[in-house]
Amino acid sequence: MWANRNVWIILSGELIAGLGLWMGIIGNLEFMQEKVPSDFMKSIILSIGLLAGILVGPLAGKIADQSRKKTVMIYSGLGRMLSVVFMFIAIYTGSVIWLVVFVISIQIAASFYFPALQSAIPLIVEGKDLLRMNGVHMNVATITRIIGTSLAGIMLVAMSLYMLYLFSFIAYFLLFIFTMFLKMDEEPELKDKKQEKEEAKGSFKEVFPVIKGLPIVFMTLVLSLVPMLFLGGFNLLVIKISEFHDDSLIKGMIYSVEGISFMLGAFLVKKMSNYWSPYSIMFFFSIIVGLAQISLFFVASKIVVLAAFGIVGFSVGCFFPTAATIFQTRIPKEFHGRFFSFRNMLDRVMFQVVLLGTGFLLDLVGMQFMVVIFGLISVGLTTLFYLQYRRQRSQESNEKTTSFKENLMQ
Repeated sequence: MWANRNVWIILSGELIAGLGLWMGIIGNLEFMQEKVPSDFMKSIILSIGLLAGILVGPLAGKIADQSRKKTVMIYSGLGRMLSVVFMFIAIYTGSVIWLVVFVISIQIAASFYFPALQSAIPLIVEGKDLLRMNGVHMNVATITRIIGTSLAGIMLVAMSLYMLYLFSFIAYFLLFIFTMFLKMDEEPELKDKKQEKEEAKGSFKEVFPVIKGLPIVFMTLVLSLVPMLFLGGFNLLVIKISEFHDDSLIKGMIYSVEGISFMLGAFLVKKMSNYWSPYSIMFFFSIIVGLAQISLFFVASKIVVLAAFGIVGFSVGCFFPTAATIFQTRIPKEFHGRFFSFRNMLDRVMFQVVLLGTGFLLDLVGMQFMVVIFGLISVGLTTLFYLQYRRQRSQESNEKTTSFKENLMQ
């Protein structure tokens, strides 16, 4: 895998673009802090961008299936560069309207880029390397989050907001250049070109029967809600824990422990796959995430808090690469664009719902009871789908045994 130039192009592009992304996010917060006094309005502005991404999701999925993945990624890169230009105008004019235009355009560009990228990964690495590639790719994204936010904070002290976005623009430009050098075989392997093209032109809704016909894919989609129940309200939890202990330092400790643990999990999951099936890995770490959530009931202990976030980070680092590999291998390639676009839309919607739910429960019952509620939901969902999975496997085994006996009798 490491001898594949496409792998290095994808990872290098992710590293550079991720730095640009997180610089832009920190820049957005800084600009809004200066121009938008209301916290509610800040959340509305950010939600508008997410909503725009959700609305274009079906179109993005269809285009990703109908067109070459590289072409979609190139135009998405151009869209990101153009969106930064809108932010330059916002800084020059001091207008919040241009900030809204920037947030909408950057989210739309991301909505096209994500399904194309996820569809491209199976085209550049062999099936046996998919899990490792997904893990490394997510590790790179985590590294950019840690470095990008820290670097942006330092840059804001030393230079203007304009310069921060200039570096973000340069990062997206470099991603655009890197993408140009990708070489992927996008010709269909088993079906003739005309037949696959006709299938790709189908409606976005055609992906739903495919998901319904693959129970493990549906289960994986639903189980993805388990880490989302934790990650959706991550920042709110960190703030509450910091307030509980009256300690600002613990916030940095939590982010560091979670990030390092995530990278360790994503690195080791490939070795685990030699001994466990992808489904065993997914169910096991899904349960662990739920139990770690419940353990935050003992928030008074800093050791328990850091251990819980470390365990969640490691578990999520194992869960997400495994889930991505299941999606990439079980969903037919001609539906990849629409499926990953749908998944992106689902993640955005659930993130918003969990974020609002976390805030509501924190006010209603407090943090300790909220984490128990979310933890029980996580454990319950995992147990339910594990039992369903076992029942399905048992039925398949019985059908094979019956068929074998019938063949012997004949």
